[in-house]
Amino acid sequence: MVARGSWVSPTRREWALVSLCGVLWFGAYNVALNGAERRIDAGTAAMLVNVGPILIALLAGWLLHEGFPRRLLVGAGIAFSGAILIGVATTSRAPSDLWGVVLCLIAASAYAIGVTAQKPALTRLPALQVTQMACVIGALVCLPFAGQLLTGLGHAGTSHAFDVVYLGLVPTAAAFGTWAYALSHTTAGRMSVTTYLVPPLTILAGWPLLGERPPALAVLGGLVALGGVAVTRRRG
Repeated sequence: MVARGSWVSPTRREWALVSLCGVLWFGAYNVALNGAERRIDAGTAAMLVNVGPILIALLAGWLLHEGFPRRLLVGAGIAFSGAILIGVATTSRAPSDLWGVVLCLIAASAYAIGVTAQKPALTRLPALQVTQMACVIGALVCLPFAGQLLTGLGHAGTSHAFDVVYLGLVPTAAAFGTWAYALSHTTAGRMSVTTYLVPPLTILAGWPLLGERPPALAVLGGLVALGGVAVTRRRG
């Protein structure tokens, strides 16, 4: 929660920006992605959603006047190639559902537009406040699914209920809060490309924690993704 004394009254423009971020990124993105992952495998979903950072770099360069630095574009391309290699290595051979693919692309677009709207809101508003506002707006967007949530929790075991709570507290509250803080200190384009670190980190975590030994192609993809992110962080 944002402390009462640290609350900064948003302007109409800031309300509009945060609302757009909350509706699209905190709401539509999560609904679309979850719907997609019920139809297609995780590898395919990851490849499609990883179009998002590329879209953010393009939108930020155009709408936020961040420009199109060569290192950013080259690094983003390299990192995206690494994400594709990881996706290919972890994709099942079953045919993909068309609606699952469409939902992934909707999720990537919602993510890109949401982040592009969030960045200017962070110019004056505190990162924690923007995250809290967007979370509340995203929750309101998801209210039509509240009945399904309650029904599902009623039939789920304790471990599954804990997983839902964990997803709300850590990947949503903590991760989105730290993301907003970091975004307020860099450009949207460079920040978005750092998310290509997620696939290789997931591979590293899944190996010891879940016993999932990654394919050699996935390891190669992880190294390529790391190299691409490193290119975007170099100066000069």
